[in-house]
Amino acid sequence: MSMFRRVVPHGFRAGRLSALLLAGTCAACMVGPDYHKPDAILSARFKEIPPPPGWAFADPHYAELPKGHWWEIYNDPQLNRLEERVNISNQTIKADEAAFRQARALVDEARSSLFPSASLTPSITRSGAGQGTSTLASSIPTTGATTVGNRSLGESDITRYELSGTLDWEPDIWGRIRRQVESNVSGAQASQATLDAARLSEQTSLATYYFEMLYQDSLIALLKQFVSYYEQNAAINRNQVAAGTTDPSDLLQAETQVASTKAQLVSAGILRAQYEHAIAVLIGEPPAALTIAPGALPTTIPAIPVTIPSLLLQRRPDIAEQERIMEEENALIGVAIAAYYPTISLSATADYAGDPIGSLFKLANRSWSIAASAAETLFEGGLRTADVRAARATFDQAVANYRQTVLTAMQGVEDQLSNLRILAEQADAQARAVDLANQAVVVSLNQYRAGTAIYTTVITNQETALSNAETALGVQESRMVDSVQLITALGGGWSTSDLISKTALQTDNPLLPSFISPDKN
Repeated sequence: MSMFRRVVPHGFRAGRLSALLLAGTCAACMVGPDYHKPDAILSARFKEIPPPPGWAFADPHYAELPKGHWWEIYNDPQLNRLEERVNISNQTIKADEAAFRQARALVDEARSSLFPSASLTPSITRSGAGQGTSTLASSIPTTGATTVGNRSLGESDITRYELSGTLDWEPDIWGRIRRQVESNVSGAQASQATLDAARLSEQTSLATYYFEMLYQDSLIALLKQFVSYYEQNAAINRNQVAAGTTDPSDLLQAETQVASTKAQLVSAGILRAQYEHAIAVLIGEPPAALTIAPGALPTTIPAIPVTIPSLLLQRRPDIAEQERIMEEENALIGVAIAAYYPTISLSATADYAGDPIGSLFKLANRSWSIAASAAETLFEGGLRTADVRAARATFDQAVANYRQTVLTAMQGVEDQLSNLRILAEQADAQARAVDLANQAVVVSLNQYRAGTAIYTTVITNQETALSNAETALGVQESRMVDSVQLITALGGGWSTSDLISKTALQTDNPLLPSFISPDKN
């Protein structure tokens, strides 16, 4: 009786207890802790705000990332087309989507235990008994049956029809099944968050590869431009050597410059092809099936709406995943605690038998039974206590993982904000370096043509100019990639409202009884 006092509300009468056994569930009788979301470790604002001069964030009150299509912020039609294909054909996303469907099926599987199980067994038995040993049979029937010895075939043979049914039910008195359903529902939501996080990751990878490919395109265009310059210089030196006015070593140096720059072109082409191949795989295509037209790296990055850190809790699918895992593990504590309580089972059987079949359902041919039983484990050597401790420890681990995910998310935002701030300063300084290097090339080339400078000076200045131009392109590539990473760190336009609701997960079965009231969150 002490077991009942622990879970039955004060003033609960015997009649109501009987009703509870029949209903099989009661919201007040679910053992285990109810879920309350633990606090996350958050700062009031991001350290790296405001942005540096010359680059601004979009006002979060008036601008948001495009819902589900964050890449549209770059206003690149080719990128838009490729990103759309990720959602359709990416195999990693397909695998995670199948895992989500499996998690949804587990909800239905756990919920099925709330219902009785019924079985029906029909059977037909033909039997006979005879006397005597004669094998002679009368050829003229007199009673409608053939006689063999002292036995009348058809009179002593019996056909028996039988129909039996059973109904078994384990009422969810202590809420073990409902806690399991609660856990599986949260697990299904976590699985969807995993799917959304994987989708965002694949979209981010594609955008990153795309801008890195455009960097290679821009680098190829830059190298071709310098190859053209170097070839002009080599032609000038070739004419001067032919005229005997220049040392042949100057021509060799000029031709070496052309060859080494062409070698850089080949290397850039290799990387460009690899990025295109990677993009093809991300959209679910063999590399041979995709050809992307060359483009140019954007010279500016878009304004990105940056909000306060607390909004990351609603806008990052990986954080939502960890939060749902916490509730999943919290419910399993109740499942473990329910093992302390007795298991109550109800069963009923009914049998009908008759011959012929028309008499099958006569009351005289009916038998039935109803039974109730309870089972309680008295000793398991501390197994149930260990299970509860393990469940609580797993929940504590989930809380720590959740808080660490939030901290890592804030770190990711701060990293990208600082990267963009520092890269903006570097881009300004590098642009100045490129301008000065180009001026030095012009001056040294004029001096060489006037005979006041050796060709080595020209080569040095040209190589410096190319190196600075390549660095400037690299800085802009880093800015574009970091802007993609910042958008990802902010959740890519995702929201917890995108998660399937608990109600949708639990009420899609029309057999769900009215006394089960899932949360609507």
